[in-house]
Amino acid sequence: MEDDRAGTGRAAEAEEHAQVPAPLDRRVFAVAAAVFALLMALSPRYGFHRDELYFLDCARHLDTGYVDQPAPAPLLARVSLTLFGVWAPGLRLWSALAAAATVVVGALTAREFGGARRAQLLAALATATMPVLLGGAHVANTTSYEVLAWAAIALVLVRVGRTGDTRWWLAAGALVGLGAAFNHLAGIFGAVLLAVVLLGPARKALADRRLLAGAAIAVLFVLPDLWWQARHGWAMFEMTGALNAENGGPRNIPTWIVGQLAVCCPAMAVLWVGGLRFLWRSGRPLWRALVITYAVLFVLFAVTTGAQVYYLGGLYVCLLAAGAVGLDTWLRARAGRLRGLMIGTTVSTALLAVIVLPVLPPSDVAWTYAVSSNSGESLGWPQLVGTVRQVWNGLPAGRRAHAVIYAEDYGEAGAVNELGRGSGLPTVVSAHNTDWWWGPGDPNATTVVAIAPGPEHAPDYETHLRQYFTDVRPVATLSDPEGVHSVEGGGHIYVCTGPRRPWGDMWPALRHYQ
Repeated sequence: MEDDRAGTGRAAEAEEHAQVPAPLDRRVFAVAAAVFALLMALSPRYGFHRDELYFLDCARHLDTGYVDQPAPAPLLARVSLTLFGVWAPGLRLWSALAAAATVVVGALTAREFGGARRAQLLAALATATMPVLLGGAHVANTTSYEVLAWAAIALVLVRVGRTGDTRWWLAAGALVGLGAAFNHLAGIFGAVLLAVVLLGPARKALADRRLLAGAAIAVLFVLPDLWWQARHGWAMFEMTGALNAENGGPRNIPTWIVGQLAVCCPAMAVLWVGGLRFLWRSGRPLWRALVITYAVLFVLFAVTTGAQVYYLGGLYVCLLAAGAVGLDTWLRARAGRLRGLMIGTTVSTALLAVIVLPVLPPSDVAWTYAVSSNSGESLGWPQLVGTVRQVWNGLPAGRRAHAVIYAEDYGEAGAVNELGRGSGLPTVVSAHNTDWWWGPGDPNATTVVAIAPGPEHAPDYETHLRQYFTDVRPVATLSDPEGVHSVEGGGHIYVCTGPRRPWGDMWPALRHYQ
């Protein structure tokens, strides 16, 4: 009897010991540091992305929310402006830090799954080679923060599933709220997760008052943005509708499906597929909930925003970590398997890095635009500003006194406002997204210098302008910089006079979200 009790005690002790995660492999921090160093080394290359120019404009109009994003990312841009001025490396510092942190979160997730040092390092490498991580963190918009938030939320969920400690629901709620405060997609992830937990087998064991408290904490984080949206006609819903009309629908479902292979390093697809299998076969209801959540979001995004293939990027960090643990024994069984995986990862990462990062000379990146627009939308802004300045200075002084510069696109407005600051140009206005809410400038302007994108993005724009002005003259043509296709390529700058109504009265009709 005593032997039986002793054996039972040793078994319980062994089981408890097995639940203690292995120490974190310190080499993970070297991988994270390498990602940070790479991103910062490339941060001065090319120029600002159009989204970054928009963020800088938003940073000069700080508010509790915006049409297409909450406030924290523009707030970080404002910090960069204060510390570094209009300087790309300073603006991109925060996204590079977020990418490095995501690598560490990937390794910590493998550790929570029971992975030893080797699996943790593999998870860190798999995360570090994700094109969505590298390309997203090179551009200082919300993508890098979104990926980090999703990865951190999944990490906490995995921990709750492993330990059964529901106190971690409070941390999960805080992460959902903080993530949603940077990007609305984190709120969608949190809402689907909550529904899957409440409607699935995990509800009986793990859904308690702390889960609801975590949900309440998440809501608190997004109240400032909700307050802004309520005061601005819930613009985010109109914006979402415009995005879905542009990127969703049956025609973009194949793009979404194929695109998932490029969100992670293609050679690492074996890991995230293996990760789905590992989570489902774990038998843990909360880990299985992650698989169901992935499936729900996969279908939802495929139908609504299929062309935005990176929307699930943050969840792949968890799947890669699960695969690193689940396939660890299989990879070790034959030395050639791990070696082949590493060779394939190196080759595919190098090829994709050329596309998503500014590695090549600007004159050699035209072919990458069809896959990633990062490079094409980071070139040519100084030339555009120079052309606008030439047109503006060519106006008679008397006409300039009653003129405004109007940009169809927020990137064009941001380029002139940030790169042309201090050169004698007035603040450019735009009716694109949040720019519209900042107003038309001089409401009594009689001359409008209009900057228009190329015909693919603003077809028959001269006809559009003639609805508002009796005289519309194209005075300059915008060319593709370095031969790289861009939104502005083939566009024009127009001088518009003879307004059919006061400029301020036209403003409501010009608003567009996309």
